[in-house]
Amino acid sequence: MDPETSTELTLEPLENERLANLCGQFDDHLRLIERRLGVAIVNRGNVFNIAGERRACQTTAGLIKNLYAATAHRDLAPADVHLHLQESAADVGRTSDTADDFILKTRRVLIKARGENQRAYLRNIERCAISFGIGPAGTGKTYLAVAAAVAALEEDQVRRLCLVRPAVEAGERLGFLPGDLAQKIDPYLRPLYDALYEMLGFERVAKLIERNVIEVAPLAFMRGRTLNDAFIILDEAQNTTTEQMKMFLTRLGFGSKAVITGDVTQIDLPKGKDSGLKRAMEVVREVDGISFTFFKSHDVVRHALVGRILDAYEHYESRSES
Repeated sequence: MDPETSTELTLEPLENERLANLCGQFDDHLRLIERRLGVAIVNRGNVFNIAGERRACQTTAGLIKNLYAATAHRDLAPADVHLHLQESAADVGRTSDTADDFILKTRRVLIKARGENQRAYLRNIERCAISFGIGPAGTGKTYLAVAAAVAALEEDQVRRLCLVRPAVEAGERLGFLPGDLAQKIDPYLRPLYDALYEMLGFERVAKLIERNVIEVAPLAFMRGRTLNDAFIILDEAQNTTTEQMKMFLTRLGFGSKAVITGDVTQIDLPKGKDSGLKRAMEVVREVDGISFTFFKSHDVVRHALVGRILDAYEHYESRSES
């Protein structure tokens, strides 16, 4: 355990409006940092005193500097503080000492990995032909996979993107939805569309889909195909059967890359059907050229409460099983 210490930090330039923005209403931002990093923060004007374990104090000082720099451009919200904590790999028990920045550039946005698991995920996508991202909702699995796909397309590493999801109902029946098959399936693909619109813009996405450069399709449409020079993403893979997963993994052609994302705690398959994602974790875990990145509740980049909710469910389910 690191020894207890204290660190004094002076923020320049002294601007009261920015300091108020940094601290938040009733010092809410400082209290959030204290809870997450296990430190005590006292400030008089632009002079901050941080007390706690040495490594936590160093991380806190760097975080406060970064947040103060951000106040020059925008008003901070608690969500911004949470994201900066994630970006610094700053939860208790984690360090940012070895964390190198990993940034994906697309035409419209820059996407920066937040935390060591996201960095490891993007590194795995870059070096492996097939990559699995497994973990709870809100950890950026799908968003980062789409970002990597868009960056590869814009850098001419691939000629097309193929975004795939199994059309499995989550308690609702497809038959109750209006329209033809494509219109029924569209809502299940919405998270993929949303990420594409943010990175490429609505009009460009529509044009690329029209030219078949981007294909968004249900998993069933992949049977019998071989995809060359493509970046393929299988989302919600926990809802594939073992047969579907085997079929998908064997679609990979020359010059192609595949990313499979899913959350094994939210399986919507009919009773008695095994998850293809869970089976793949056992079967291909040691295959050369395939990588696995496992996300946990502390990797969630949504509201901090989401991570605590996931922990509560995991604790309850583990008690029920025992």
